[in-house]
Amino acid sequence: MSSTNLIGIDRLAQLGALHLYGMATAWSELLAEGPRRPVQPEAWLDRLIEAELADRQVRSLRYQLKAARFPVHRYLTGIDWPETPLPPAQIQQLASAGFMETAHNLILVGGTGTGKTHLTTPLGVAAIHQGKRVRFFNAVDLVNQLEREKQQGKAGSMARQLLQADAVILDGLGYLPFPASGGALLFHLISQLYEKTSPRDNQGENPRQSG
Repeated sequence: MSSTNLIGIDRLAQLGALHLYGMATAWSELLAEGPRRPVQPEAWLDRLIEAELADRQVRSLRYQLKAARFPVHRYLTGIDWPETPLPPAQIQQLASAGFMETAHNLILVGGTGTGKTHLTTPLGVAAIHQGKRVRFFNAVDLVNQLEREKQQGKAGSMARQLLQADAVILDGLGYLPFPASGGALLFHLISQLYEKTSPRDNQGENPRQSG
């Protein structure tokens, strides 16, 4: 093996040690191309940087989709538009996540089985693809977490975590009963999030889904 190849492999190991995985992949490709065509150093550097940026974007997207904890990953392309009461144009507008920029609220109202979760999930996924941090909770599960948090003397830790998110999706709110104490904890959490993230003139956006 030539000294040039040894140097190239050593640099590959260094890139991996620095967690520059995108650059490492691009460097391997450059080594494989060999001397077939001369390339200016600037072109090599540009290619390495572009590969690293693309890799980090993909890894960030995967992390945020996992952290959101959607029950199922759904995309807007899977929506059956004729079965959806809301106009497709309005859904596409909501998918732009513009209402998150102004900290407006989105409320979907309807009976069981009318597709509220089926709509909020792809809207949340679409927002993550645009760089937003989204967290999904079943309302009862969130109340249970808040109660455990209080019992363990860690009240407020969930609120601190969710303040870092751009949107919090609460699914099934109002369907299943939970103790009054749990309802108070949930109301307090929502109040904290609202006070920290909402503009004073926030009136909310409330597209209603018929039941």
